[in-house]
Amino acid sequence: MERVLGIGGYFLRASDPAALSAWYRDCLGLDADEHGLWQQGAGPTVFATFEPETDYFGSRTQRTMLNFRVRDLDAMLVQLRAAGADVADGTQDMEGVGRFGWVTDPEGNRVELWQPA
Repeated sequence: MERVLGIGGYFLRASDPAALSAWYRDCLGLDADEHGLWQQGAGPTVFATFEPETDYFGSRTQRTMLNFRVRDLDAMLVQLRAAGADVADGTQDMEGVGRFGWVTDPEGNRVELWQPA
């Protein structure tokens, strides 16, 4: 059986694609090239499904949520708040998994930030 090798891309609709790309670059450090190519660090990737009524993604109209691994969640959240980003209050700890925090991008997409255990 053939299997997927990993995430090959994540695509977002945006009213202003250039501005949204700049936000991800400036606020999260996602430095993609002119073709959108970005070399991410090696590490785990979670694939999980959720019930349709979940509030975990923020708005129920949001059907997917992007999750980024971060080295230092607290430092990332401080950096995002200093940049004026819409950062959710509080974090979540999952024993053996890590810590989580959330930010909403300028287009209203909730993004999860994960500091693995």
